[in-house]
Amino acid sequence: MGTIDAAQQDRAPGPDKGRDGRLGRILRSPLGWMLTGMAGVGLISGLTATGPGPVPVLGAAAAVAVYGLVMRRLAGRSTPETARAGAGRQALLGGATGLGFILVSASLISAFGGYSFSWAGNGFVAVVWSAVMVQLGAAVTEELLFRGLALQALEQLWGSRVALVVTGLFFGVAHLGTPGASVWSAIAIALEAGVMLGAAFLWRRSIWFVVGLHFAWNTAEQLLGIPVSGHTPEGLFTVDTHGSALLTGGDFGLETSIVPVLISVLLTVPMLVLARRGGGLLPRRRARR
Repeated sequence: MGTIDAAQQDRAPGPDKGRDGRLGRILRSPLGWMLTGMAGVGLISGLTATGPGPVPVLGAAAAVAVYGLVMRRLAGRSTPETARAGAGRQALLGGATGLGFILVSASLISAFGGYSFSWAGNGFVAVVWSAVMVQLGAAVTEELLFRGLALQALEQLWGSRVALVVTGLFFGVAHLGTPGASVWSAIAIALEAGVMLGAAFLWRRSIWFVVGLHFAWNTAEQLLGIPVSGHTPEGLFTVDTHGSALLTGGDFGLETSIVPVLISVLLTVPMLVLARRGGGLLPRRRARR
């Protein structure tokens, strides 16, 4: 009887094993791997985002590695959205989209008398190098957080449409802590950045496409001397604003101008249509895998 009891005790899961099992199930759930991945990527971003030279880009590379590890080990899935095959083409296409978005927006605002630009006289190479390093690091880590982790996790729970709305709102709220932020700036960011970038990801299913879009957007703004979400880093030009903040975006920058908000809607709608036609929108019943 003692032998049987001992064998039963050996087979029975002890308290530690039971807790490990529950913890494993929690971490492997969509919210579990989302929060774990966001903690890892967010930590790397916090440590490297404002570092000197190539530190932000090295941090972005580390964030991609952490993202892949979390997806494989916890989410139990491969990561075709970060595949190296075709990454350059996707990034260039996204970059062209983002650059066009900013140049058209800034040109229209200028045509209505809102912006005038002058050469800043700063060192060309130093300014461009700094802008590329910082904005590339920020674009990669933010897209991993919001589109790679949050959107795809919530998509599994509630489907693509709800995930798009929730992550878009979250993206707007996350920018409330930036200088000059307001309720309107949060709404504008949610629409033109949160929802548009989410729609871009659902259409292309590529992190590199949205990274390219995000990177070109912020880098073009910075080099033109336009504040980027309330921050005014050193650029190649300086910009003087004239007229209503609704036209120019005021101290917060171009993102709170009505012009890019309207343009973003014109871009978001066809992206979502193409995503739906290509099977990129998951309804709730298919989202659980």
